[in-house]
Amino acid sequence: MTRVLASAALLLLATLGARALAEPACTPTRPDMLGPFYEPGAPARSVTGRGLVITGRVASAKGCAPLPGARLEWWSANPRGDYDAEHRATQHVDDAGRYRYETDSPGRYPGRPLHLHVRVTAPGHTPLVTQLYPRPSQTSMEMDFVLMAD
Repeated sequence: MTRVLASAALLLLATLGARALAEPACTPTRPDMLGPFYEPGAPARSVTGRGLVITGRVASAKGCAPLPGARLEWWSANPRGDYDAEHRATQHVDDAGRYRYETDSPGRYPGRPLHLHVRVTAPGHTPLVTQLYPRPSQTSMEMDFVLMAD
């Protein structure tokens, strides 16, 4: 009897493990602070400078489905460390939930590591505000945003 239970347990673990490998991780993205410089209504664009390319997709924590209706709002300091209108953008993801954003590497803002802010919204999902922290001289980042369903 013990051997039968052990075999059943191993079969269950193998099945769950295979299923876990087949399904993408859907852990919601950790929020971060909004900061004092958010301004709604940034222009629609996907490029605000050159040197740092951020790519990824926006998905729902419920089933990891892409969210083609998602909107990203970006803002960051310019290379001198000042927030300005030239480093603000709004963009929508494609039908597969993918995006590509290019900007200057943000300058050091006093008392903070290099960072970019992003607000991600999608119908039927809780808005996400978070930050990305590129390393100095980093030229690309991949970041998937996973939103909680309402």
